[in-house]
Amino acid sequence: MSYTAFLILILIVAIALILIVMVQNPKGGGLSSSFGGGGSQSLGGVQNTNNFLDRTTWTLAIAMFALILLANFAIPRSGDNNFELKNTLDGIETTTPVENPTPATNDSLN
Repeated sequence: MSYTAFLILILIVAIALILIVMVQNPKGGGLSSSFGGGGSQSLGGVQNTNNFLDRTTWTLAIAMFALILLANFAIPRSGDNNFELKNTLDGIETTTPVENPTPATNDSLN
């Protein structure tokens, strides 16, 4: 699978994850309950729908994590695999810094 295919799959999973999270009802304890929105929640609710949305959220999150890790291995890399650091400085001239025997001071006036 190519890197582009992984990117497309990651985008699809991300959009699906956003939509699933937006559909879920808040379970309380957040900002909505502190501003008076907590009383509108029903006690019974539709438990099967909440379980499905929770499982779907976790499944999509794990799928996104796995796709991101797999996409890392599919990144196209160019270059020599036999790269050796000791050969990189061949042919480069280096100079040593010149030492000043008398340090310059700002106190002396010439």
